[in-house]
Parts: sequence; C-alpha cells; structure tokens
Amino acid sequence: MTTRKSIPEPHRDKLREIRAIFLDVDGVLTDGSIVYTSGGVESKAFHVQDGLGIRLAMEKGLRVGLITGRRSEVVERRARELGITDLYQGSLDKASVLDEIEAVYDLKDEQVAYMGDDILDLPVLRRVGFSAAPANAHPAVLQAVDFVTGNTGGNGAVREMIDYILAATDNATGT
Repeated sequence: MTTRKSIPEPHRDKLREIRAIFLDVDGVLTDGSIVYTSGGVESKAFHVQDGLGIRLAMEKGLRVGLITGRRSEVVERRARELGITDLYQGSLDKASVLDEIEAVYDLKDEQVAYMGDDILDLPVLRRVGFSAAPANAHPAVLQAVDFVTGNTGGNGAVREMIDYILAATDNATGT
C-alpha cells in the first residue's frame, strides 16, 4: 500500500501541483491486445480497479481524460461509463492534444499527470509535471518517466498511479 511517507519528497512536490490526469488507452487501460471477432467486431478488456480509481480521482476534483492514437467505439463506451468527457481519439500528435487541453482548462504542464506505454507517448511524458508508465511499457518509456507501476497495462496500473497521486496529495480514500 502506498502511503504519503513512502513517496519520495521530490514526487510529493510534483504531485501537489497535479490538477488533471490524462491516459493513453491501449497498453495502459488495456493490456494492449486488440481482439476482432469473426464478424469484425473489436473487443477490449478493462480492469475494474482502474475504473474505480478514475472515478475516485474525479471525485477528488481531478480532471481525467484519455488520449489515444486509435479510434474505437469500445473506448468511447468505456469513457462514457466512467463519466470521462475529455476523450481524444485518433491522436497521433499527443503533444498538440496536450496544448489544446491546457488552453481549454487553463492548465500548465506542471499541473498534468500522464501515463503512457509507447514511443508515441514520449513527447507528452517528457513535458508533464508527473509521468508514469505501466511495468510492461516500451524500454524508452520506462527510462523517461517519474514512476513505473508494479502492475502491467490493463491490470491495475492506472489505479496504482492514481492511488500514488492521491496518497501524495493527502486525498487518499482508504479504499
């Protein structure tokens, strides 16, 4: 369990500034698998603890959104279920999306946390105030981030990062 005392002071300082969390989808909220049925229907699996973590972060006043390079009706449905209104799909230039987000919500890089798993995420991961990656992220991403979760993408990595942020900012829920 992450406690405020177990978080290094430099992380606590960064995390106190966080007002928004943005996430990649494939490889972060999912394990990265894309499954098509014989009828061509796409399916993905999402971890329920990640979903609850997102809701808890939103209840604590943090804006949560998704930035993904692919387009998927499944992702749109999951975002709707979680109450996420900031969904950016088909976004290969994620740094431009970050610029747009920051302009709309009057945010600075230091106020944004981002979790990504592959090289398309690096421009954003290098800019934001707090960067994270699931344990199975691309090696270049693992080298670039502030925090690597013990969990892999699609298996509770997002919840682990959110718990870390909430613990550092004294917003822990105890759940």
